[in-house]
Amino acid sequence: MLIATNVQGHAVKQPSQPEIDTMLANLGQGDHLILERRDEGRAGDWYIQVLFRDDNTYQLEYRDGVPAEHYQTVTASQDKARQTLLDWAAETPDWRDGLVWNNIGAMFGALPVEATDQPTP
Repeated sequence: MLIATNVQGHAVKQPSQPEIDTMLANLGQGDHLILERRDEGRAGDWYIQVLFRDDNTYQLEYRDGVPAEHYQTVTASQDKARQTLLDWAAETPDWRDGLVWNNIGAMFGALPVEATDQPTP
């Protein structure tokens, strides 16, 4: 099931293209929109999100199941952000095309374990 959630916590199940368009168009600076795919047979987190930044650019991020598969890009084009969201929602095979995605999965890795001089019981 696809769920769209805005910064105010308003969630729409199975959002239509016009609903996604409206939610994106209504973003204020610092606001975000998340499209999340929730399927019982699919483990992990599957989502795409967009943040309308203070410099009037759109920061998009997506995760394909696990933290190591977390990617980010930035575009100045609302139209490009919109099309990316819609193509992801429709599971269009080439939805990533047209933007340069950077893997930021290392930011979400496990925290380092602090070494101690004490023996482990």
